[in-house]
Amino acid sequence: MQKWDLNLKKHISYPFILIMLVLFIKITAFQMVIFDNKSIFHIVLIEFPMWALMVTGLLLIFKKRKWLSIWLFNLCLSALFIVIMYYTRYFSTVPSYYDVKQIYQSNSVGGTVALLGSPYDFLFFLDVVLILPLIWYFTKMSDPLSFQSAKKWAIAFSCAGLVTTVIAFFYPLVDVSYFAKKHGYIQSQFVQLYERGIGTALAKNDHLSDKELEKLKGNVFLPPSEHETFGLAKDRHVFTIQVESLQEFVINKSIKGQEITPNLNKLLKDSAYFDHVYQQIGAGNTSDAEWIMHTSLYPEGMDPTVNVIDGSDIPSLVRTLERNGYGTSTYHADDITYWSRDKLYPALGFDYVYTSEDIPNKNEIGFGPADEVLFSYVEKQLPGQMENHPRMYSNIITLTSHTPFEMPDEYEYLNLPDSYKDTYVGNYLQSVRYTDEQIGKFIQSLKELGIYDQSLILIYGDHSGLHGAPVTEKDEQLLKEMLGHDYNLHDRFVVPVIFNAPGIFNGETHSQLGGQIDLMPTLLNLLGIEHDSQMIGHNLFQYKKNLLGMRYYMPGGSFISNNTLYTAPSAKLPALLYNRETMKKTKNTKNMQKYIDNTLQIMQYSDFIRKEQEKK
Repeated sequence: MQKWDLNLKKHISYPFILIMLVLFIKITAFQMVIFDNKSIFHIVLIEFPMWALMVTGLLLIFKKRKWLSIWLFNLCLSALFIVIMYYTRYFSTVPSYYDVKQIYQSNSVGGTVALLGSPYDFLFFLDVVLILPLIWYFTKMSDPLSFQSAKKWAIAFSCAGLVTTVIAFFYPLVDVSYFAKKHGYIQSQFVQLYERGIGTALAKNDHLSDKELEKLKGNVFLPPSEHETFGLAKDRHVFTIQVESLQEFVINKSIKGQEITPNLNKLLKDSAYFDHVYQQIGAGNTSDAEWIMHTSLYPEGMDPTVNVIDGSDIPSLVRTLERNGYGTSTYHADDITYWSRDKLYPALGFDYVYTSEDIPNKNEIGFGPADEVLFSYVEKQLPGQMENHPRMYSNIITLTSHTPFEMPDEYEYLNLPDSYKDTYVGNYLQSVRYTDEQIGKFIQSLKELGIYDQSLILIYGDHSGLHGAPVTEKDEQLLKEMLGHDYNLHDRFVVPVIFNAPGIFNGETHSQLGGQIDLMPTLLNLLGIEHDSQMIGHNLFQYKKNLLGMRYYMPGGSFISNNTLYTAPSAKLPALLYNRETMKKTKNTKNMQKYIDNTLQIMQYSDFIRKEQEKK
């Protein structure tokens, strides 16, 4: 039997102490920046052992070139911490191992990445370029630790890490960032792996009827065919225009006497406008908005939904319209593999898919052709499609108003005050104004084709554009001047929703609470079509009460109800409850736990529906 020598002096060395000290300082800095965590006790017991285990593991694996392996590990660790910091600054959530793996997708938001950095960030590389080389030099290149000593330290760190990881599994994973703060970043990754695999398979989900779903939201269910709006737009062509980064506050807003969205404002005269609809996307952003629009199911949240579906046919809006005589097409001028749309579009069932392989890459702005090229291409396809199909459904995804919103001078249609020049907000307004112009031209083309009066057009924003570290103090001041109040979560998360149907609507505005999950049920009700699979959302024209969840951009456990907006505890902030009308903090916690429980139940049931659909 091996005799354990517990004399610590024999199992430590001066270089090893210095290496661990450097690692501890780096991890402490990371914890303070990302989680605002200043508890040395927490760092020593929970966070540090897992990272230290990696170092001792390297000393065991590499009998030669130990110093090189440690140096490379620290280089990679510094790079990882920088990636996590940048990601958190923009998305306000701590990334999982999967998000970090997807960092190659940042080529589409490269201009924004440049806005997220700080010169102080590179202090994380100080040990790589200065401290570790100095330790190596002054210890005369001696091994930092013997093999036997490294083995004992590895066992010690493994035990500590195992205990904290096992403990973490006993807590529910509701919000990734908050969980990582409480139980350790690496531990949270193991729990997420479990949740995505075995935990998902074992999850218990009780079936909810349509009546039970509406009751959880505070409504009395009424069959869709009995709604007043059922079939108002029956047999019309359908166009959905998902506008990149379009937020509600720009609608009917002017600056220096100029309308920011003159064409959308004009379109409202023949529309029903919903001005209190919240984004509900997850990590997939724009692709998640497409998912919600076409399934009325919540997105995955921790991962882009397109990366967890297996490609099976999904009971979607597309397939329902096809069964009712529609030809279906989707237009997105980006690479089809971006966010795995090469899996999403076949799963949804589109007849025609047009991407960067088809749409000319002309007048490039940002990472794709300008929106005028996109809409022009759609216009050219319509006559041929209508020869083959009595009715068409066209899904159009715009690109130009994508962060960082930098527009060529010739496409800047607004004459902004000098205070807006070269600001993030100013650039955003210019990009939105440009896309608005192209939507106006497209509407005119539908009139010239003679199909505008025979169409139902849904225009909505996919998600906010102004959020995260790129929004500076100056930007916030400009927004305050424009809005008349401090820029808040309502301003950030509410997207405009326009149902345009000439001859049916006459400029009405609806201010009841809604979410993107309600778009598909509302659209189908107007068409007089019933979906053959359960939807989580409901007809916005029919129901006055709602209860919404949001993953990823709000901490897990958050909810939005008719009167309140609740953000659950996050990595840096405590739980906050707002009066939704005034967006002032409130202490009225009546029914709060009930809303939390109901929201989680609805979202978990949505996940259950998606997983059951994939099995069929």
